[in-house]
Amino acid sequence: MAAPTREQQVEWYRQMVLIREFEEACYHLYAQKRITGVYLHLYSGHEAVGVGAVAAMERGKDHIITAYRDHGVGLAVGVEAKYLMSEMMGRRDGVSGGKGGSMHLASREHNFWGGYAIVGGHLPLATGIALANQYNQTGGVVISFIGDGATNNGYFHESLNLSGVWKLPVVWIIENNLYGMGTEIIRSAGNPILHKRAAGYGVRDMERVDGQNILAMHAAVKEAIEYARTEGPVLIEAMTYRYYGHGVSDKQYDTRLADELAQWKAEKDPIHLFRSKLVGRYKNIELELNRLDDDAKKQVAEAVEFAEASPLPRTMDELLSNIYVD
Repeated sequence: MAAPTREQQVEWYRQMVLIREFEEACYHLYAQKRITGVYLHLYSGHEAVGVGAVAAMERGKDHIITAYRDHGVGLAVGVEAKYLMSEMMGRRDGVSGGKGGSMHLASREHNFWGGYAIVGGHLPLATGIALANQYNQTGGVVISFIGDGATNNGYFHESLNLSGVWKLPVVWIIENNLYGMGTEIIRSAGNPILHKRAAGYGVRDMERVDGQNILAMHAAVKEAIEYARTEGPVLIEAMTYRYYGHGVSDKQYDTRLADELAQWKAEKDPIHLFRSKLVGRYKNIELELNRLDDDAKKQVAEAVEFAEASPLPRTMDELLSNIYVD
């Protein structure tokens, strides 16, 4: 497997800092009630998982699907920040016409199929997309993200089982951030080493990957995709950590987990770790990285401005469109 080039790695850094800046902006907009809704699930801390996985895809051929912590994946696949932010704010220019909001982002153009609010509800859909790829001999692979809290859900077991039975081209990635909502995985799973569940369904087990290390994440998913394209399903368990509660209204870090959160941020932040690698590897790259930091702030500020200028969906036609297939 060829090592990623300098240009590829700089692009990954750009995506990671854009995701972090976008999510931090969303946090403040939600507090100001400029983004509304019951929940807002942020990707801060997970950036290396999403960007590393997306970078391993073959664009135009492979597909990707995730649950409600979806903003970062949307940015990584290339959806413009202004259209994602418009959806966050419920505006007509949003990727789902302002009717989906934070948990229902999707882009047909990018083979990005959501964004689903039902825990584990997207996993049978990932199985179906993989089955369609297999049946139609497209050569495409599906990447499906799974929260650790969803691995005790029936959807998880049914979907992995069928992917094993039919040898489907799908890469299952468990984003294990240690907590399903506020419950530690060791309190909810009889065997908290989640990748071992692959064996029960005839799925290849690629074990645990450091989800804070984008180079390790990319290498693992690249290998998994190459295997899945011809041999069948693969399961990866990416070890990561979220910087906010399950949703931003969840205050678990304000109390019992504040010290743990501080330690992860200080020692295992995926952006800081990757930046240190780049600075150590490439001479005079720091100014370029600083520019990307500034560009991310500017891009998100412009996305907020664009979204707030976008109209709200108000007509009955807008309300009823896209519900039924014509």
